Amino acid sequence: MKKIIFLFIVLIFSAQSFCQATYYTITGKVIDKASTTPLGAASVFAQNTTFGVATDADGNFKLKIPNGGYELIITFTGYETENIRISQATAAENLLIGLKKREKSLEEVSVVASNEVKDGWLKYGQFFTENFIGKTEFSKQTVIKNPEALKFFYSKKRNRLKVLSGDPLTVANDALGYTIRFAIDSFTYEYNTGANQFIGYPLFEEMQGSAAQQLVWQQNRRRAYQGSQLHFMRSLYNKKLADEGFEVQFLVKYNGDESTIPLKNVNGALNYTKDDSTNTVEFKPNQPDLVVFYLMAKPEQGYFEYDPKAKKDYQVSTLTVATGESIIIEQNGYYFDQAALTTNGYWAFKKVGDMLPYDYVPTPL
Repeated sequence: MKKIIFLFIVLIFSAQSFCQATYYTITGKVIDKASTTPLGAASVFAQNTTFGVATDADGNFKLKIPNGGYELIITFTGYETENIRISQATAAENLLIGLKKREKSLEEVSVVASNEVKDGWLKYGQFFTENFIGKTEFSKQTVIKNPEALKFFYSKKRNRLKVLSGDPLTVANDALGYTIRFAIDSFTYEYNTGANQFIGYPLFEEMQGSAAQQLVWQQNRRRAYQGSQLHFMRSLYNKKLADEGFEVQFLVKYNGDESTIPLKNVNGALNYTKDDSTNTVEFKPNQPDLVVFYLMAKPEQGYFEYDPKAKKDYQVSTLTVATGESIIIEQNGYYFDQAALTTNGYWAFKKVGDMLPYDYVPTPL
């Protein structure tokens, strides 16, 4: 199977705990770090949500977001992207955020070291789309609107493809009813291992449509949510894994063989603890590799091309927590450190074409 790490970087759960969410406000000012000049029209948004604003002429902003944790992303053309972890427990007013100008020398080094590919979209466009957007039913209705923003670099020495974007990438998902703007740091694919890594910061915008179209989007979003990693994290947070259709087992590897161990006490095996002062949950499993079964839905047909040996009656994914690390979950399903968690199996099959924002709330049909 292929590994994928999404750092960004996204229906039946305890709705009472999330649907009644209240809001908190982040305010601040964005400036040039060197000159302290205010940066007007800078983009400030909670990544992987529908909440974002632009700074005014004096660089000021005010952003109201639902309770939970997020990465606050600040972008401005010609400057390095800044990200700040926020939550209602650590909400701050009058943040002063300095952006550094992007060094041209770094880009030049990247070009020399990796060799930019002429006509990269023609050569790698389909490959990139399949590994970024995906090959699912919903991904087939998802389109990159400005592929000309992408630059492709290939390193023969490392046998690695790297994709960069000078401008935010615009993605239209007609299946879920979202337009997504991605501030992309990089996308890499390692041909030797089949592993890929995407580092980017998405901002969602709801599409406008007729009542009939809105109903289709609502149904599709529910399908995308059920069994997803977002669904899992919220269910774990609320201690409702079994109620929501999830089963977790340890994956043990020994002498090249793999076996699973059922868990009698899931919360104990995961060392689940909740901090009421910050409204966060921390887990640090006794074994680093977990198998997550979602028993309420079958894999979609296209997954069997990805993994011909996959189980047909339920979805199977794996989680690997980096050695010595723990994962902290906010009430909206956001978790960190995202770099400490690697997914495989069915969740790795689901990419941008099935992504939902962190502020997504399932509604009754």
